[in-house]
Amino acid sequence: MSNILAIAEKELRSYFASPIAYVIIGFFALVFGYFYIVSINFFLTQAMQMGIPGQGQVNINNMAIRPLLQNVSVVMLFVLPLITMRTYAEEKRSGTIELLLTSPITDFQIIMGKFLGAVGLFGLMLAVTLIHIAILFIYGNPEWKPIASGYLGLLLMGASFISVGLWISSLTRNQIVAGMVTFAVFLLLWTVTWAIDSAGPRLQKVLTAISITDHFDDFSKGVISVRHLVYYFSFITFGLFLTAKSVDSERWRG
Repeated sequence: MSNILAIAEKELRSYFASPIAYVIIGFFALVFGYFYIVSINFFLTQAMQMGIPGQGQVNINNMAIRPLLQNVSVVMLFVLPLITMRTYAEEKRSGTIELLLTSPITDFQIIMGKFLGAVGLFGLMLAVTLIHIAILFIYGNPEWKPIASGYLGLLLMGASFISVGLWISSLTRNQIVAGMVTFAVFLLLWTVTWAIDSAGPRLQKVLTAISITDHFDDFSKGVISVRHLVYYFSFITFGLFLTAKSVDSERWRG
């Protein structure tokens, strides 16, 4: 466990050793702030039109926070490839991958360390946005449970994307290629639900079951289901499994 944490700490330090982490966190906070203002303005407009601001039929969780978190999940498609594209590709480009693979550390420890480092950076990104949510509690009375479950859903979805991004990064030594392919795969996973309405009954069930967005939707409503937890943890495990196979093949080629 100590080796995993050491690698995770090294990964986090490497992000902040360059402008990458600051640019990503700043961009994410800026976009989140924009969507936050738009969502709150929409909520206030609807409340004023109904003549009962913040109460009754107007629910801030449903009309402001839930759309906000769903918009954030879209932003993740663009931001997370920037986090994962360098994890292995940079090691290969700089030639340090050989030193890493020949060190007395198992592939599992390397993969988990890099995974936790990337998830840690994503967790910091989400933590920065809590400042905006805190303002709602100061001046309003939102329900905290849907917010907590929504952030949990974002964290699990982000971890799922990161596990796939690690695998793609392990396949190439070019960061740009890794980032572009990762974004394309993320976009494909995101748009799976678009084919549900035109699919047959059986295919609809399959597409709904594998849709990463449908599983997040309940989290944004404040519903934490075992089925969704199993899906995300299975997704993460599968992504890390593919990464392990890729790293193992790299070791044998080396």
